[in-house]
Amino acid sequence: MNLDYVKEVALKLFLCDSPTGYSKNVNILLLKLLEELGYKAKITNKGNVKLFIEGKRHSKKVATSAHVDTLGLMVRSINVDGTLAVTNVGGPLIPTLDGEYCMIMTRSGKSYTGTILCSSASAHVYEDARSKTRDLSSILVRIDERVSSKDEVRKLGIENGDYVFIDPKTVITNSGFLKSRFIDDKGSVCAILGVLKELKDKNEIPAYDTYVYFVNQEEVGHGAATTDSDIDEFVTVDMGCIGKDLSGNEFEVSICAKDSGGPYSYELTSRLVELAKKNKIGYVVDIFPFYGSDIGAAWSSGVDCAGALIGPGVHASHGMERTHLDAIENTMKLLYLYLTTEEE
Repeated sequence: MNLDYVKEVALKLFLCDSPTGYSKNVNILLLKLLEELGYKAKITNKGNVKLFIEGKRHSKKVATSAHVDTLGLMVRSINVDGTLAVTNVGGPLIPTLDGEYCMIMTRSGKSYTGTILCSSASAHVYEDARSKTRDLSSILVRIDERVSSKDEVRKLGIENGDYVFIDPKTVITNSGFLKSRFIDDKGSVCAILGVLKELKDKNEIPAYDTYVYFVNQEEVGHGAATTDSDIDEFVTVDMGCIGKDLSGNEFEVSICAKDSGGPYSYELTSRLVELAKKNKIGYVVDIFPFYGSDIGAAWSSGVDCAGALIGPGVHASHGMERTHLDAIENTMKLLYLYLTTEEE
């Protein structure tokens, strides 16, 4: 697997802001990356990027996906002192946002930098600066402009409903760790792009007709609700969970047997486990206790398909996340084998 390519596209994708519902820029980037690989994709009405690859056989249609939307914030209201009250987009861990840099994007296209802070921001002023609960009622955005009132903020063009992009702080270390916000699920997007490059480099095509989706709005539960209804099998790629009594780690691909929505397809999941075993791919099987995926959205919308979930193990999900390139590579290997192996 070409990890140099993965690192290259990761830096492009992670630096392209794409909180749920704000997909235009990242979709344009994806179309460009896919075109460079020799694939022709399109953007759907819902804001997903969709690609179809004709396979060697047409007896069934399979699909894979990763979601390109991330967590974020949105302006809820403008405070009297010129700071911004916010609402969450998806489920970011609010305490981890205290002190993070951000950017406010207006609907006119103007942008302004700022900092996310607790309302009791100064240890020299507020007795509860250390103890105050960091939640949506107590955090605000301090804008890097000379503003001290609602009217002054509105004159900048900032209004309720404007997006607040959180700085992902993406780093790839010499030891092979990818640390950043939003590895869930841009790490998986990189993995799918890496598999598509591998197919082109090896002049290979999937065993069966294949749909590839880069999904928007997964973080709010309905990303893959508009996938094609003729899919027979669907293996989505999303982050693997790490912590507590789970087996997942930052170096292997996680295969999910069950999440909050219930078990995944037993036979398809078992086939993925056997592919990993047979080809000596580092993997674990786990239960994800507080989790949903594109498969659940597809099933809820009535898509009659077998569904399974794989993905690189990601530490500290919805906060300052981290994984290793080994986990992304193991995910790529398993997905590549799934797409290119004909059933016996």
